[in-house]
Amino acid sequence: MSASLVLVFAVLLMIAVLVSERAHRTVLSTAVLFLLGGFVLGGGVLGVLHIGPGDPIVGGLAELALFSVLFTDGMRAGVSDLRRAWRLPGRALLLGLPITLVLTALLAHFVAGLPWLESFLLGAVLAPTDPVFAAAIVGREEVPARLRHLLNVESGLNDGIALPIVLVLLALTGGTDAHGWQLAEELGLGIVVGILVPYGVLLLERLPFLQATRSLQPLLAVSIGLLVLAICYATHANLFLAAFTAGVTVATAGRGLRHEFEQFGELITELIKLAAIMVFGALITPAFLFGEIPLAGWIFAVLAIVAARPAALFVSFLGSKLGRREQLAAMWFGPKGFASVVYGLIVLESGIGLADQVFHLIALVIVLSILAHSSTDVLIARQFDDRHVPTKQ
Repeated sequence: MSASLVLVFAVLLMIAVLVSERAHRTVLSTAVLFLLGGFVLGGGVLGVLHIGPGDPIVGGLAELALFSVLFTDGMRAGVSDLRRAWRLPGRALLLGLPITLVLTALLAHFVAGLPWLESFLLGAVLAPTDPVFAAAIVGREEVPARLRHLLNVESGLNDGIALPIVLVLLALTGGTDAHGWQLAEELGLGIVVGILVPYGVLLLERLPFLQATRSLQPLLAVSIGLLVLAICYATHANLFLAAFTAGVTVATAGRGLRHEFEQFGELITELIKLAAIMVFGALITPAFLFGEIPLAGWIFAVLAIVAARPAALFVSFLGSKLGRREQLAAMWFGPKGFASVVYGLIVLESGIGLADQVFHLIALVIVLSILAHSSTDVLIARQFDDRHVPTKQ
């Protein structure tokens, strides 16, 4: 890892922390700061960061970041949690996500001209959402609690749901060495590792002579994650599916451990996420956006944002009791975030024939989504604040 990369990350992190209070009340977000920082300091503008698609740090950081994010997402998704509040998030996940995937794939094929397999791969990469880029919606008390809960649960689970689809489609397009039964074996082994390892550690922790002190409790969850990661590397189990499954297992069987891990673990995950977003921004150049993407690509990107998810969520909420304003906000706020960033980097590193073209479209949609959603979240959140609306006499 180069000194310039560490220096840039440290400076951006310092700035992000110092302006975080003001950013919380405006259209600026920490993730946007790192994306723009990577873009401006990358090779296409100032040239401070020299990062190319083939650099080992790109694939390694993307892999580590996705593992960390999926493990943390799984921690928020204990089985009992899902039973208590499944109705609206279930509509968004079980109907909205696959419809979004299919509509995006249709746009990719008929507008951008991609073959069918690559179109569906693109749809799977862009289907997950991330409320980090619409923080004012999920972080403001004036926004109805059920809308905030809907977007939080949906974004926390759709990364893991989309993951197997991305992996299977990537294998079908020749992006991995595993095919057929070998791929199924890797995915199944990932689930087994994600269940057995946390359960084994939690059973040990319950023995009277092996209890951890309260101050070190958060490190127990970290050790579970690292152990799952190491076993996956040794056995060739799918580490992403293992990460999500392990998080769900810890949330279900070790609720106290989940609480202890929450703040500490999320800070670690946030650091890795921001580093990956910065690297992603450094890979995007003005020539990348305006010289290498044809007009059809731009039309596809705009339609993927303003048509695919809104149409999918409209169908998903038919017959629900969600209010009109809440429905419109949920339909609009489906920002393409961190999971799509990392899935895009994995596609780029996969070596499939159309990897560059698919990555260009992924990157364009993510950039436009971040700009559109991060610049409108505060404005729309204020529409739910009825304190200043005059009442009728």
